[in-house]
Amino acid sequence: MVNVANDPALINGELTAESAAELASVREQLERQTAALRRLEDADRALVHIVLAGGTLDELCERVVAFLDPTAAAAAMVTTTDGRVIARAGDPDELRWAESLPCFDRSGRFLVESEPMGPREAGTDADRAAVRIIAGQLDHGVIVAFSRHRTLTEDDVRLLERAATVAALAITKDQAVSAVESKYRAEFLRDALSGRAGTPIDAIAHASSLGWDIDRPLVVVVAETDEDDDQTERDRDEIRFLQQRFARAWTHAVGVRDPRTPVVGFSREVVSLVAVPEPGDTERVMRVVGDLVRVVRGDGGGGRRSFSTGVSRTVTSPAQLPQAYDEALSAVTVGRQMQGDGALAHVDGLGIYRLLALIPDGADLRRFVRESLRELATDDQPEYADLRQTLSILIDTNMNVAETARLLFFHYNTLRYRIGKLEKMLGPFTSDPELRLTLALALKVHQMRGL
Repeated sequence: MVNVANDPALINGELTAESAAELASVREQLERQTAALRRLEDADRALVHIVLAGGTLDELCERVVAFLDPTAAAAAMVTTTDGRVIARAGDPDELRWAESLPCFDRSGRFLVESEPMGPREAGTDADRAAVRIIAGQLDHGVIVAFSRHRTLTEDDVRLLERAATVAALAITKDQAVSAVESKYRAEFLRDALSGRAGTPIDAIAHASSLGWDIDRPLVVVVAETDEDDDQTERDRDEIRFLQQRFARAWTHAVGVRDPRTPVVGFSREVVSLVAVPEPGDTERVMRVVGDLVRVVRGDGGGGRRSFSTGVSRTVTSPAQLPQAYDEALSAVTVGRQMQGDGALAHVDGLGIYRLLALIPDGADLRRFVRESLRELATDDQPEYADLRQTLSILIDTNMNVAETARLLFFHYNTLRYRIGKLEKMLGPFTSDPELRLTLALALKVHQMRGL
């Protein structure tokens, strides 16, 4: 680089071609750095103004896109810590292109756990750049920019870092306001679920003042994480943070479908009052709830915890909410016992399991299974599981030997032999209806988990 103080040509007023070229290079570099600093200062002022004026994260993304590409041929998004997109801006074609990239999973979640943050090596997915949104010690998510028309540079990353700082201010402000609002909403919904919200007319009016519509056919949906927070090694602050994130995931998923749906996170569960199209149409209800569950669950990445979901029968009045809440709680508990972690169950699909779940002592149920099924209650021998399946299908077909043989792909005589073996072990269940009922119940209990 040219040393102005020691260059004889410059001192004597002379400028060689080599010195002129170096000087022009220095001037160009300084101008580029000055332009970059001016761009960041302009971005700072514009982005902070959005927050001070009460603007949204979508508006923040719009301004980021404008600074990245004045023609708006770019896209920007803000995601939660687990990758759910909560704000976006950009040309629709650019957004569609961005969402088709491998950095998103099938549910539309940005893969925060595998995407690098900050500057990237040249040629390494340089069509996008991501920066974490940090406030103090708390991680509030990610801001990410996309451009298929040019490589995103370190200057673009610095712009995103400024935007992330401003986004952190906006998010923490929104969370402070939301915390106050959530307190009143949670208190009202808790009263409504316990029958203390006043008359149906009063409850409907109160809900409307909170931005909710409960004057329509609804089902109560209870979502509960499968991890036992009383037995976990996590500290209380982490558990509280994870539960808040779980509640925000449900609030976002439900709000996209219907912003007037009540959603509240309690200490152990998230409760939603989901509007349904036709009262009594359980199949359609489960499709609606199943779609919400898939959105919240994503592909299970980004630190998302497994959860189970229970659904009540349809209610048409706030006065029916306490019973529906009890039904949803039963559905989530028994559904997990029937299906394991990640269960989705409707109260009408619980059948006899709902009654069995009312028995508080699992030891009593286990003893009943051992006394009724005897050695078939165990898996000590490989054939025991096959014999239990044979017994279960025999009972389900009302002792129709021919139909059972067809379902099991057995020869008729083979099944007759198995029936004889089962009766030697369990007693004459083919001719004793009381014994058949006992064995049917024992098989149902044997299928339940977590006893």
